Amino acid sequence: MIYREYGQTGKKVSLLGFGGMRFKNVDNHDECVRMMVAAAEGGVNYFDTAPGYFETRSEIVFGKGFAELRRRNLPFFSATKTFQSSESGIRGEIEAQLKRLNISTIDFYHIWCITSLNNWESRKKDGILKTFRKLKEEGLIKHICISSHLIKNEIKELLMEGVFEGVLFGYSAYNFKTRQEAFDAIREKKLGAVVMNPLGGGVIPQHPELFDFLRQGGESTVAAALHFLWDHAEITNTLVGFDTIEHLEEALQAMESYKSRTQKELEEVKAKASASFEGICTGCAYCDNCPQGIPIPQYMDAYNQKILDKKSRDPIGERLQWHWNLDRAGAGKCSSCGQCEEACTQHINIIKRLKEIAG
Repeated sequence: MIYREYGQTGKKVSLLGFGGMRFKNVDNHDECVRMMVAAAEGGVNYFDTAPGYFETRSEIVFGKGFAELRRRNLPFFSATKTFQSSESGIRGEIEAQLKRLNISTIDFYHIWCITSLNNWESRKKDGILKTFRKLKEEGLIKHICISSHLIKNEIKELLMEGVFEGVLFGYSAYNFKTRQEAFDAIREKKLGAVVMNPLGGGVIPQHPELFDFLRQGGESTVAAALHFLWDHAEITNTLVGFDTIEHLEEALQAMESYKSRTQKELEEVKAKASASFEGICTGCAYCDNCPQGIPIPQYMDAYNQKILDKKSRDPIGERLQWHWNLDRAGAGKCSSCGQCEEACTQHINIIKRLKEIAG
């Protein structure tokens, strides 16, 4: 296992992390705990969950898993989140979380799901930062972190606040172009950087042919996608949501086979991405200047799900709701001026897609 420094916290975390959002049988506690133990025995020491995963049942599983890890003297760091903003709401939630997780302090506590800068300003007005600082002073949490789906300069602006010790954000071979500015802030502020959805929420293993450009030799697509991320020196941890122990073992094997690329080789891989994603928005955000105020990159990202996600019943709607906190109706503001299509380097028919999304 490879370990990297988590920002300036003095903690070293495993490059491969365990996410608690995708257990196949979350109510089979023995099975889930066995997965956590197997991960820890393989060197994983970063375990992330949230109160919204399986309606708190993931945190309950983690609590039983943490107890077993302590019994076996296997080291671990805990990470979870809160969507609450007021002091009373946060304190009520963390009290319940500590009981569910069976711990006295949370190592990495995240302000959860910042979807816009307006959302962030609203939560700051509720006093969220003051409350988080109090929780740290009281020893209920050790490190103040942020979880965000923002892209481009917005995520950079968020991270430049100067209060966070680490960030959790989506990053993969599928959407890496939308997050480059995050790394500027991560380097400047010396933050810990944990990436979620490293396999594009399942998109990458579903479409191995699209991601063949990642592969070196005979490695699997999953291993190649993880290796691509591990080549980024700024990334502290890649958070994989394991549903079965077989998928955990696959990720551990990917770690064993990992051989790093040079920075030049990594940039060459990134350059191949555009040629591989014909018809798929790669998130360059040149279209992000809509006169009607439509967040076009987010809507195009959601449309990608229709193309790529063959399992979801409503891939566009689910992506808009759970990833971007948007609804379909917003796409209906399009006036068909064509400004976005003129800026699109991939020549995507954005207007048509917006109308389809809006219905």
